[in-house]
Order: sequence, then C-alpha cells, then structure tokens
Amino acid sequence: MIFDCHTHLFLPGQTNGPFLAAVKRSWGEHMDIIATPEMHEDNIRPFDGAIVLAFDAPATGIQVPNHVVAEYVSKQPGRLYGFASIDPNRPGAARLLEEAIKEYGLSGLKLGPIYQNFYPGEQHHFELYAKADELGLPILWHQGTSFVPEGYLDASRPAALDPIARAFPDLKMVIAHMGHPWVDECIAVVRKNANMYMDLSALGSRPWQFYNALVSAMEYGVTHKILFGSDYPFFTTQQTIDLFRNINHLVEGTKMPHIPEQIIEDIIHRNTPEILGLTASKK
Repeated sequence: MIFDCHTHLFLPGQTNGPFLAAVKRSWGEHMDIIATPEMHEDNIRPFDGAIVLAFDAPATGIQVPNHVVAEYVSKQPGRLYGFASIDPNRPGAARLLEEAIKEYGLSGLKLGPIYQNFYPGEQHHFELYAKADELGLPILWHQGTSFVPEGYLDASRPAALDPIARAFPDLKMVIAHMGHPWVDECIAVVRKNANMYMDLSALGSRPWQFYNALVSAMEYGVTHKILFGSDYPFFTTQQTIDLFRNINHLVEGTKMPHIPEQIIEDIIHRNTPEILGLTASKK
C-alpha cells in the first residue's frame, strides 16, 4: 500500500488575501495554488488512496469548503477520505463539526492554528476536541511554521498539543510536516502520547532538515509513528517518494548515519487508514 495522508484541493478563488499574497512573495508572482479534483486524481491515480483536506481559515484567506471535499471523495469511497475543517473561532464550532460529519460523511478534522489564528490550549476550544473524540475522528494539525505573516506563530508549537493529548488519550492526532522547524519537539510529543503521530509531508524540499528529522526519529525509536504524506499540490506524491528514497545521498562517503532502506519503505507503505481508523464516506 502507498497511501498519501496529506493532500489538498484548491479551486480557483479558495485561496486569496493574505495566503495568496504570501505564496506569491515566497514563490514568485507567477505562482497560483490550484488543485482541482481532476488534477488531484491524476496525482493519486498510481497509488492506493489519500486523505483530502478541507480548510476553514478565513483569518489568512483560505476557504476550502467541506462540501467540495465531500463531493469529490464520495466518488471513491474506501480510497479517498475527506477531512472536514471548522474554524475553532466560529460560534458553536463543535456543533458545526458534528453537522458537517453527519451531512457529508467525512472522516476526520483538519486544524491549523497558524492559519486559523487560535491557541490550541485555550479551554473554550476543548469542546471541539471532545466532539472529535466522541465521533471517533482523527485530527490532522498543521502545528508548525508557515510563510503567512498574519498567522499566530506562537500558537503553532507542537508541545501545545500535549495537554489535549492528555485530556483525550483515545483521540488520534497527527502533526503535519513533523512540526517543522520544531521537529525534535514534535518527536517528543508524539513519543509520549500513544495515539499521536506525525507526517513527513513537505519536508523533501529541505533535505538537510528532512534527513536530521529522520535521524532524530530513529534515535527516539518513533519511526513507526511517521505517516507518509506529500502536501499535494505543493509537492506530488511521486516527487515525495523519490526525494525520500534519495535521502541518504547527503551523507554518502561520510560516517554520518544512514536511514535504513527498511525504515524508508515501511513509512512509504504505512497503512494509514488502519492506523487512524478511517471509514469511507457515507454521503
């Protein structure tokens, strides 16, 4: 199995304002973030499936509606799994999550404090986490840095999730991008909490950071808690596989540690749907 745990849809008009401006500053004025269902399917066709993320982040100009993701993934149940997104700042966020899950049959929750501008540890957000726990929904967190200047950087440290993991020990949570640049902090949080995981999406563009993240994960004995993901459309699934399989080229001819091929292939072939208890859309 090759399953991509971190992919996006971005239709025209769903990224704008601060986010789109930051994208253009980072990658040039020519850059537009577009990922239609047809483009997504072309990317994932050679593989066994993917998680597709909605994103409700008006604070930074991202609005990928739950119903758009649900419509797409419902055409391939058991292969594509949609994650809802609710801005925790919205009144009645827990109720909105339950309504989205029941109406659209989505399989998880996507949150990103640096995009949604909220502090994970504030108690009034725990109702949302409790609802995810009650509904058996895993939460995928963007708990790391971003190029969007309007985002709350101080809300995005991986350690901010530890109180949530302790309050809801059965709630499965994934920290995207191994919490970069706070990779070791992410590893520490994931190691101590049985139902926490991390994904390696988007790290391939920073090979030295990527290599060191994997070495740290080996030293702490948590490579089995790394999920494979790409962050499509920023990176394709195949591109991520190729970068990962080539990671040891950085240290060829040195005495630096090598990442064993078995660890690399185990991560690429990890059965994420089983680990996260994902169920097909009922829409």
